[in-house]
Amino acid sequence: MSRRYLFSPVSLSFITATYPPERILRYCARVGFFGATYELVAATSLEIKIVTLPMRTGNEDDSFMKLWAWDEKNLPSITHAIRTAVAATMSVIIARLVQMPEAYWAAIATLVVMQSTLGATLTLSIERIVATAVGASVAAIETNYFRANLVAFAIAIFLVGLLSIAFRLQKTAYHYASITLTIIVLIPRSAAPWSIALHRFIEVSIGIIVALAVVALWPERQPSAAKSADE
Repeated sequence: MSRRYLFSPVSLSFITATYPPERILRYCARVGFFGATYELVAATSLEIKIVTLPMRTGNEDDSFMKLWAWDEKNLPSITHAIRTAVAATMSVIIARLVQMPEAYWAAIATLVVMQSTLGATLTLSIERIVATAVGASVAAIETNYFRANLVAFAIAIFLVGLLSIAFRLQKTAYHYASITLTIIVLIPRSAAPWSIALHRFIEVSIGIIVALAVVALWPERQPSAAKSADE
């Protein structure tokens, strides 16, 4: 079966009348569809489906060749990387100074909410603080009464979802609250449940406050602002 019959609009009737649907589909799968716009006829026993495939240009990303896509303005800059490293390190130091048992949670919170601008960081920070409070509170109640019972754990995750709806938290915040709950409930510790939940909240709050302070005191120059200044 020649391509000139398959891809020519004037030969549609010839194709459907001459070749069985299975052969047409096998041929289409074998030759592939790259580099042009044309009509593909997929004939079935009851109908003919015409699928119009978009033309690709050299400037467009090839989803078949790339494993991911990115936006240039969202790529981290050297300044952003330095700020993030400084903020995460400061979070750990402060958490250790106030004798938090798991100071690494402060660094994790900093890394989660660290954004380029103060407005973006503040919005994310408020959500994370509320999410941490919700997850830690539910975890403390569950651990106190049910320990690591998996049925209670599943119900607690569901309850966190209901509370997220009530507090208008987005899905990412709900996931963060669920992660907080999971770590408090499923990792065995000797301390009291409410003490663990309080420590987690303090550690996360330290990380978020440090992130806000660094972003406010060390603003990152935006690419668009830099271009406007140069012009």
